[in-house]
Amino acid sequence: MDAVVKNFPASGQTDSAPTQEQAEEAVRVLLRWVGENPEREGLLDTPKRVAAAYRELFSGYSLSAEEVLGRTFEEVSGYGDAVLVRDIPFFSHCEHHMLPISGKAHVAYLPNGRVLGLSKIARVVDIFGRRLQTQENLTAQIAAAIEKTLGPRGVAVMIEAEHMCMAMRGVQKQGSTTLTTTFTGEYRDNAAEQARFLTLVRNR
Repeated sequence: MDAVVKNFPASGQTDSAPTQEQAEEAVRVLLRWVGENPEREGLLDTPKRVAAAYRELFSGYSLSAEEVLGRTFEEVSGYGDAVLVRDIPFFSHCEHHMLPISGKAHVAYLPNGRVLGLSKIARVVDIFGRRLQTQENLTAQIAAAIEKTLGPRGVAVMIEAEHMCMAMRGVQKQGSTTLTTTFTGEYRDNAAEQARFLTLVRNR
């Protein structure tokens, strides 16, 4: 991910964050708890691999959305209509069961004299996605970060996702998706702008 990376411990953690060795030992404990032997050949390197995978999967804690969104462009030749990036794929993990969430985000904003590089919108989705999340929080956090940094006339975010905590366990309903939306500014206050956003997202 081409973004500003900060060293661990991340925001919200303390200086006494667990070490790599402690993280690997925690994986060994879980392996024993499920009935496995962490000393057998196939599992010897599993704790190290899991710790490395978690560092990647939860790298959003060490990234700053504000820094990624910091650079904007003012030379837009008077353009003021909606900017929409749709079908941004993402992966996340639910904060209740730490099982995967996968889906697509659709993000739009109405410029107020400045625009963002398009790749930065996708990076912000990744930053917040690579944390423990609820879909509702993820939707709101993406909108809030763009609102705070860019100061647009409005932001619209829609997320469609499948939750493995619902597909793999519990009710075990595979293929069901959850849809969430957040609107700010003119998208919140103007029903016509909301309808246009929804039409543009759905108009494949």
